[in-house]
Amino acid sequence: MMLMQQLDFINVAGKEGVFAPYTEHDVRTAVQHTVTLSYGVVTNITPDIRITFYNAGHILGSAIIHIHIGEGFHNVIYTGDFKFEASRTLDPAVSRFPRAETLIMESTYGATPVQFTRQESEQLLANYIKQTLERGGKVLIPVPAVGRAQEIMLVLNHLFSSRMIPEVPVFLDGLVVEATAIHAAFPSYLGKELGGRVEELGNVFMSEYFTAVKSQQQRDEILNTREPLIIMATSGMLEGGPILTYLKEFASEEKNTLIFVSYQVEGTLGRKLLKGVREFPMINEKGKTELINVKLEVTKVDGFSGHSSRQQLLSYLKAFKPKPKKLVLVHGEPDAVMSLAKSASKVLPGTRIYTPQNLESITLETRS
Repeated sequence: MMLMQQLDFINVAGKEGVFAPYTEHDVRTAVQHTVTLSYGVVTNITPDIRITFYNAGHILGSAIIHIHIGEGFHNVIYTGDFKFEASRTLDPAVSRFPRAETLIMESTYGATPVQFTRQESEQLLANYIKQTLERGGKVLIPVPAVGRAQEIMLVLNHLFSSRMIPEVPVFLDGLVVEATAIHAAFPSYLGKELGGRVEELGNVFMSEYFTAVKSQQQRDEILNTREPLIIMATSGMLEGGPILTYLKEFASEEKNTLIFVSYQVEGTLGRKLLKGVREFPMINEKGKTELINVKLEVTKVDGFSGHSSRQQLLSYLKAFKPKPKKLVLVHGEPDAVMSLAKSASKVLPGTRIYTPQNLESITLETRS
């Protein structure tokens, strides 16, 4: 997965004239020096530091890291990106550890409560798709190749099989198909129920509804068709990838819909469109800047993100065992971090909470 994504970044950067800070040789060299670890395996990385990986529920193979320093000197839990809720793809993040003095936790959605349950989110997605298809429109779903793409594929399979949306072709473009094959190759890292199905039946993500886009000719045929359809393509934030080709072609028709199902970082085209921007520049085939007028419907469906919602972050703190003495909130926009810190102080009375700035240092004490 790591190799696939990094090589794709270099390829896309080259096509778009963007400087890549490393080469294909650098990537392959890094992979050669990579040691993979399974969940739950205690590994010495120095004579006095041991690490253990636990399921983070974010994407395939994502890990929460337990860092054990010395013989009981200090234990740090670093969540990285994590999801404290079962999805169709993965089990929820682990919340119980042998020891923990300091918890370093992401805050991506620290200020953003999710308004809908998972079932309601799937129903809302079905409604948007059904309305668009019934008026003869096309549905564009930007997705990261890893994680959200496979989750939405499983959701669409369910919506088709339960007749909640009309049966139309779904075209997969970008690295979605390759990433999906990797998911099917590692069933032990999927949720228990899904992993069992994959072990028994193989790649259950792909079905008769999905078609991989493998050539420019095939892409051109999709761009020229007048039939209703669904397109899932990278990138999830509209910062590159084939989704921009489809958006350019279909943006001008009001009957079409652009549906975001993952987080949109501030400053990205995806975030700008959600904020109401209805014109954006694109470089055309001749290398000239072209202004794209957006008339299609733009919406989002929360609940599919690989990050924990505000409610799930607070639930994680309640479920986390043992209670940490220090909580360090990172990986969030300032308002999200500060909002979460305020609420976390009520969930973890007596725990010291930090909201560090970049390059700020925090001292970790021994266990008392």
